[in-house]
Amino acid sequence: MEEEKKEKSKPSCNIKIFVLCHSLLQLTQLLHSAYFKSCITTIERRFGFNSMSMGTVSSLHEMGNMVLVVFVSYFGSRVNRPRFIGFGGLLMSCAAATLALPHFLSKPYQYHSMSAAGGSWDMCVPRENSSAPEVCRQGGGGDPSEARTQWLTLAASQVLFGIGSVPIQPFGISYIDDFAEPGNSALYIAILFSISVFGPAFGYLLGSMMLRIYVDVDKIGLDSPLDLTLSDPRWVGAWWMGLLVSSGCLALASIPYFFFPRVKVPAQAKAPKTESDPLKDETSSETSLIDFLKMFPRLLLRILLRPVFLLLILSQCCFSSSITGLATFLSKFLEHQYGTTAAYSSLLIGAINLPMAAVGLLLGGVVMKCVRPPVRTLLWLCLAPLSLSILLCVPLFFMGCSTQRVAGVNTGYGDTQDQWTNRSLSLCNSNCSCLNNMFNPVCGEDNTEYISPCHAGCTDVSVDTLNPHRVQTYTMCSCVTALSAVPAGAAGMGMGRALPGSCTKSCPHLVLPAILLIAFAGFIASLSHNPIYMMVLRTVFQDEKSFAIGVQFLLIRMLAWLPAPAVFGLAIDYSCVWWKHACGKKQGACGYYDNNILRNRYFGLQLGYKCLGLVLLALAGWRVQHTPCLSIEKERGVPV
Repeated sequence: MEEEKKEKSKPSCNIKIFVLCHSLLQLTQLLHSAYFKSCITTIERRFGFNSMSMGTVSSLHEMGNMVLVVFVSYFGSRVNRPRFIGFGGLLMSCAAATLALPHFLSKPYQYHSMSAAGGSWDMCVPRENSSAPEVCRQGGGGDPSEARTQWLTLAASQVLFGIGSVPIQPFGISYIDDFAEPGNSALYIAILFSISVFGPAFGYLLGSMMLRIYVDVDKIGLDSPLDLTLSDPRWVGAWWMGLLVSSGCLALASIPYFFFPRVKVPAQAKAPKTESDPLKDETSSETSLIDFLKMFPRLLLRILLRPVFLLLILSQCCFSSSITGLATFLSKFLEHQYGTTAAYSSLLIGAINLPMAAVGLLLGGVVMKCVRPPVRTLLWLCLAPLSLSILLCVPLFFMGCSTQRVAGVNTGYGDTQDQWTNRSLSLCNSNCSCLNNMFNPVCGEDNTEYISPCHAGCTDVSVDTLNPHRVQTYTMCSCVTALSAVPAGAAGMGMGRALPGSCTKSCPHLVLPAILLIAFAGFIASLSHNPIYMMVLRTVFQDEKSFAIGVQFLLIRMLAWLPAPAVFGLAIDYSCVWWKHACGKKQGACGYYDNNILRNRYFGLQLGYKCLGLVLLALAGWRVQHTPCLSIEKERGVPV
């Protein structure tokens, strides 16, 4: 009797350890994905990528995952699942480390500053010809061939990460379901998601820490004096450091899986085959891989021909597209709309936005557990919070700042007005040697921003006595209207002063109300996640659930997670009004956006996706109303 008790307690102990290990692995996986999203703007600035190209890189891990999902469906019960999860975790670890390679393969980050080129790089130097050939500066994203290589490295790393993530969730959940004692499977899975859901928050908080460190700290040292500050638009944080941290964590979290036993479902536990279980017959362990691949299109078509299932999946694709676009570019939006730093925007998202969404997910699960509503009630549990979240997003269209006045971009210089808009040179700086690739914004005392001190016509400068590399004030600026007393000897010239960095946004005080409103809308919308998920499970037979879940995530990856970041990135790129230049060509990174257009397109896309999803969900509900009432307690669903 004692030996039998030991044998029974051993699996129970193993499954608890497995749940803990799998929770940590999924938490680290989500931490890595969230951290990479927090660094998107920084990587754009470092290597000169546009938003569409970075949105594509951000979603490419879904491609590697999507290609292999069919094989996971086949091999699920035929392989040592813990060992495959361990290998997948190690592959993700290698991919995370490879993602940091562009930093080590590229030259140090270069930017226009007083410390470059003998201290006169960005100043107005009348003795030189303004039409002098532009110098192609390597290492700052200026070389197109180098930028292309770096983009390909990032893309390949993301695809590799997606391949490594393939076995993590399906093998882990199925292993828990097979190994757990009857009735405890749901509890263990709830614990798994409750722990791992905080991974994205930790990822953004890690980004907030790392982006405060200068990108080339490994090359120049921590104590080296810099002429940049965190709020400077040229600042680039140490984006690569967090990737190495997540790589190490993924490797450590993967090791325990090689010590878990392989578990096979006992023959007596398997449900007998009946005439109503055709899917089980076709996906049984005796079916060869070739036969499974031949049958896969037919099985896929059969499950997609169920109207309610298809409408629910398409609505999920719409909501997932909205969430993916929001998560990918929210940090960038806060930076350009409200003038926050990359570190501060990551802190806001990690500390406010993601925890609210996590609480909403957990609360939605608790409601489902306690109420156990029928399918018709499930429909209202989906429609009500989603409709409210759409209404909460409407004020965000009006909670933003217009683009600051930028001479030669959206306003004229002091000597001219509209006819000089979108032209970088004017009479006041036509004799200066301003290069096309200059980007060192300064704010004139007339509250107009200039692309560089040269474009402001500044010929003199005062530096910080404690840090000679840092500029305090640019003076004798011929394009800046003087509002204060002019220096002696400059009377009648009207020359003003300019401070380094961009001008302050007109509404930085709105950043906290905006992020709180976004977080609250996310909290309300996340309440519908579990009801929609349960509605999907109620539209298929019990024996088809595993396959249906695989199809569900395949379609969401294909129609939402893969294209949505690129679509949002394209919309953001079309809001750009001034592109940086390098090596005689337009560089990928945008210098200035039209903030009103950016805000309207960013939130408009999200609202459009949500409204379309709501319509599809209502159509699914209408179809459910014409079918027998389905209850969540039932063991088998009735396909509709």
